Amino acid sequence: MSAVTVRVPAKVNLQLGVGPIRDDGYHDLVNVFHAVSLFDEVTVETAAAPEVRVQAAPYSRVSVADVPADQDNLAARAARLVAARLGVDAHAAIRIRKAIPVAGGMAGGSADAAAALVACARLWDDRDEPVLNRADLVELGAELGSDVPFAVLGGTAVGVGRGERLTPALTRGTFHWVFATADGGLSTPAVYAECDRLRAEEGAPDAGDAGGAPAARVSEPLMTALATGDAKGLGAALTNDLEAAALALRPSLGRVLDAGRDHGAVGALVSGSGPTCAFLAEDEEDAADLAEGLDGARVAAQVLRAYGPVPGAMVV
Repeated sequence: MSAVTVRVPAKVNLQLGVGPIRDDGYHDLVNVFHAVSLFDEVTVETAAAPEVRVQAAPYSRVSVADVPADQDNLAARAARLVAARLGVDAHAAIRIRKAIPVAGGMAGGSADAAAALVACARLWDDRDEPVLNRADLVELGAELGSDVPFAVLGGTAVGVGRGERLTPALTRGTFHWVFATADGGLSTPAVYAECDRLRAEEGAPDAGDAGGAPAARVSEPLMTALATGDAKGLGAALTNDLEAAALALRPSLGRVLDAGRDHGAVGALVSGSGPTCAFLAEDEEDAADLAEGLDGARVAAQVLRAYGPVPGAMVV
């Protein structure tokens, strides 16, 4: 085998609960991840020297100008991690075709890292009994970032800690989504810092104090809606503790959320740390109408439709 291609999905956070800051500087999180049908493709082949090439997938209109095309790319770091675990040279040519919005709160970089983990393991771990199984790749993914383990697994899952400790969530049926992207990204550390500032300003416990912010808990109504396939119930239960901070840093997102609700979304929230806004529709037909309405409202750089849940990183 000389090359392996892996397809990997974007994610939307159905619930992002932000708790106190831990001793390691991260916040305690409750993250309900949901993989959706916007896919990057990562191809890895053995090469004489390491190389990273990034391009937009055909017809995707995704800008890749801000994606590192060198060894700082998270996918390249993933390749080095697998090589170190297997004791091989990390000489890999990595080609990334992006359709997941860049710096949009949908874990595109983490998805590419997950794809590289799976591709490199398949390419280099070619013995009869492979050293690295899917659980091992999830563990390696946690060394790269909080969202990487979920991108390996996909589906719907509850993540705790930094979001990397995952438990699959029972999900019935298919949910239909519309995403409104924005020009320019939002810095994840800046959004978390603004979340802490707003909480302190509102008189909530300082996230840096010993008591910390209130512990986040999994939403029971959200889990019930997932288990019963209830789109309206799920839409009503969507929450993101970072949304107020994202709106404070990018007030224009408020108009995007309002436009989605005005055009029939049963649920709306900022995806992750933003600036992409996610809208849940009641069914596929309503998603098409919602996308058309948002497109006509001209409040987004791009309007994308997707469905979920879908599997995580898979060899194609």
